[in-house]
Amino acid sequence: MISKVLTSAVMGIDAYQVEVETHIEGNVPFFTIVGLPDNAVRESRERVVAAIKNSGFRFTHQKRITINLAPADIKKEGSAYDLPIAVGILAALGEIPQSKLNDYLILGELALDGTLRPVHGSLSIAVQAEKDAVAGMILPKENAVEAAMGSPKTDVYPMESLLDVVNFLSGALDMEPLKINPDDLFARQQKSPLDFQDVKGQEHVKRAMEVAAAGGHNLIMVGPPGSGKTMLAKRFATILPPMTLEEAIETTKIHSVAGLIPVDQGLVAERPFRSPHHTISDAALVGGGKFPRPGEVSLAHHGVLFLDELPEFKKNVLEVMRQPMEDAKVTISRAALSLTYPANFMLVAAMNPCPCGYFGDPNHACSCSAPQIQRYRARISGPLLDRIDIHVEVPAVNFKELSSERKGEPSEKIRQRVQQARNIQVERFKRVRNVYCNADMLPRHLAKYCHLNTESKDLLSTAINKLGLSARAYDRILKVARTIADLAQSETIESPHISEAIQYRSLDRDLWI
Repeated sequence: MISKVLTSAVMGIDAYQVEVETHIEGNVPFFTIVGLPDNAVRESRERVVAAIKNSGFRFTHQKRITINLAPADIKKEGSAYDLPIAVGILAALGEIPQSKLNDYLILGELALDGTLRPVHGSLSIAVQAEKDAVAGMILPKENAVEAAMGSPKTDVYPMESLLDVVNFLSGALDMEPLKINPDDLFARQQKSPLDFQDVKGQEHVKRAMEVAAAGGHNLIMVGPPGSGKTMLAKRFATILPPMTLEEAIETTKIHSVAGLIPVDQGLVAERPFRSPHHTISDAALVGGGKFPRPGEVSLAHHGVLFLDELPEFKKNVLEVMRQPMEDAKVTISRAALSLTYPANFMLVAAMNPCPCGYFGDPNHACSCSAPQIQRYRARISGPLLDRIDIHVEVPAVNFKELSSERKGEPSEKIRQRVQQARNIQVERFKRVRNVYCNADMLPRHLAKYCHLNTESKDLLSTAINKLGLSARAYDRILKVARTIADLAQSETIESPHISEAIQYRSLDRDLWI
């Protein structure tokens, strides 16, 4: 007696088909799973046997049962094979017609009483199922909305137990596939309670954030404790352009693989905001592990990665970010495999001006010496700082601004200006490969898209010579000035645009000591 059940596995954020082959013969008690299973898959034997018995089916150990997970040369991990293994055994025993199994992809974890539990990566599996022209998917009800988002052409059948699955496949249970409207789900979740109008004062910082959002520039804020750096950073995602459905699905795939999708959500429709603690390890930040999992830089894909107290992060942790910031992806290599996770995020960092935090604060005396300040600043390497386009100082907010009842400009109005600037950049770079916003420009693009008139050149030359700006600051200033000009809907970069861009390079100037 033999049966075949179609299921799927996830490698990285992409899925591939797995065929569960079941062979039952003889009267010798034997149950084995082959095909490079990990411990979780091997342990499924006990869950499957208990679930079959507790679902009311006759099952005896006096059979030789062999389960093969094909392709057999790829490592299988996780508990999603429980349900297809159980269905395969019941089909081999004649409880389910084999002809029914050819139309469905089946996955799910089994409890001992036969109920189904959710699994990770169902969105990636659904996307691949649609590519493979699979007619339908059978999976736990908690994963149904997520799967339906990724496979509008593949019927999704949410199930609660093994018994429901068997009844459905044998024709005893009639069920309609789950249908959802992606646009409704998408629009319902794109509402954040955070808003820039809640921030008192700091108008120049809001302006810097608007510029950063409009051009896709990384940003660092320098200011004393309590000046509002974290509050501003948490609201940064609310002024970024709304996510497209394609961006949302790609981001959701990463969160699905990591098991971070809420049961009732099914889609990451808001731009992610990730804020890891400074004690994080390099593997947790960029991804890794025995079986690699996405790290914080990938979970922030199409969103914001906020690193508070930047100098407090370990140096090796900060250095591993250089590759994802440059390539917008992370490659994790192991002896058996190599995986690539997308990591196209915007970095927002915050730091104090000195170890005590009060250098330059008129209301508090700084207790740090010049060497201490230099060592504190040196914790951020030049190559990392080179990838941050905008530096902005965040002073403490005075009482008058704090007590003011006047609300600031709402995020939606700022977002509209940001979107207009992004539209200009999309049109500008539509024929340029791998350049989608001003921050993506390479040095060879600057001469073509950042042409300066005589007045602007003179101003920039004076800034480079008088303020001691580094060579790397030159390109950054041009990129930021191009974004400022786009916000002003100006085709040319004027001297006011250069002047404002120069202000955003404070860490390149000797202002601290």
